[in-house]
Amino acid sequence: MQDFITPDRLVLVPGDPGFEDELAGFQTGFAQRPDVVFAARSADDVAAAVAYAASEGLPVGAQATGHGLPDASEGGVLITTKRMDRVTVDAGARAVRVQAGVRWSQVVAAAEPYGLAPLNGSAPGVGAVAYTLGGGLGILAREFGYAADHVRSVDVVTADGRLRHVTPDSDGSGDDSELFWGLLGGGANLGVVTELEIGLVPVARLYGGSLAFDGRVVDPVAALRAYERWTATVPDGLTSSFAAVPCPDVPALPPHLRGRYVVSVRVAYPGADGERLVAPLRGIGPVLADSLREMPYADSRTIHSDPDFPHAYYGDSAVLSRLDVAAVGELLALTGPDAPSMYVVQINHLGGALAEPRPNAVPHREGRFLVRVLGGVDGPARERLHRALAAVEPWTIGRALNFAYGAGGRTAAGLYDPGTQLRLAGLKSVYDPANLFRRNYDVSVSSRA
Repeated sequence: MQDFITPDRLVLVPGDPGFEDELAGFQTGFAQRPDVVFAARSADDVAAAVAYAASEGLPVGAQATGHGLPDASEGGVLITTKRMDRVTVDAGARAVRVQAGVRWSQVVAAAEPYGLAPLNGSAPGVGAVAYTLGGGLGILAREFGYAADHVRSVDVVTADGRLRHVTPDSDGSGDDSELFWGLLGGGANLGVVTELEIGLVPVARLYGGSLAFDGRVVDPVAALRAYERWTATVPDGLTSSFAAVPCPDVPALPPHLRGRYVVSVRVAYPGADGERLVAPLRGIGPVLADSLREMPYADSRTIHSDPDFPHAYYGDSAVLSRLDVAAVGELLALTGPDAPSMYVVQINHLGGALAEPRPNAVPHREGRFLVRVLGGVDGPARERLHRALAAVEPWTIGRALNFAYGAGGRTAAGLYDPGTQLRLAGLKSVYDPANLFRRNYDVSVSSRA
């Protein structure tokens, strides 16, 4: 390893001061056990780490924020990228360049002075690069599509230790245009991405927020049925989700939510008639909390108000061809306030720009809804979570890579349609035949033999 260490390169092994702190991330439910940590400050550091792993035949994982842990790093090499946090906005081109460790909050802040916005998700602390490589289902997704749909170039270190700059029109470098296709939607299974150039959208303000109801006063299934009917009436530019959360009685929550089973609808709309469009939702029942309003895009983080503190969680998802309310009602019964542990359910309305074919590997664009379930990390909690998702299996066409948390994300089953998986396997055989990169799942040819 001495060949890969320089005076300005931080390399840590178990027992070194700072080793455990370097591993820490947002997800606390699963422990990583790499043999070596490369704390990267540059693309050259990443290339050196990959070259070392390849020379030793070790698996490689990369971590920015630790929302989804790279379990491939166990017994191998972990590359931490949190120090690579440069954001550069080109307002004239409506684009932003983000390094591997950048969080969405940084991009939102950098784009706001120009009246532009990125296609970020609901949680500002999530890493922009990993989110985008997994597709990137954002708060304005039905209007603009997936974040991956707006990527213009990718800088990536492949298993040969080479830093490549790939675009949809890459030429003179073998199959690099095909590599561009596979990286966007294929996740971190083909290399370590060091930088992305992503298009921005001209959104300075939007109408959004949430309507919350007490799930012990308003029947959650009736609320879901009203929501499903409402989604059939809204324009493609309106993005929304339905959530069901048994809130614990803890001081960290607002008093009106403590100890309640909160059923809510979250909305984001860049148009001018948002209040008229959401009016039917107010007929669901007595409102527990109402935060719907016009807001600057920088305040969009308040629509979902996702927790920003590290914690443990396990989760999975189901992309649905349609929303069968009775089946989802069974799912809600299994994950509601009477469950032995706490679960968070969110149902995203898909369609709109998400359904448009794009030159990338983001799958299941024909899906109409996405059901996401989060729960505890112990065995019984996981088993119940999968029982709940089994209720919607007849309408399930796949899973979403970005919402396959924990051990359940180690399999590629359902993440891709057969054609996309075969194409990704072909890329794997070209760019990573030794399978160095195994972040969360494996689409190598041998894995499907």
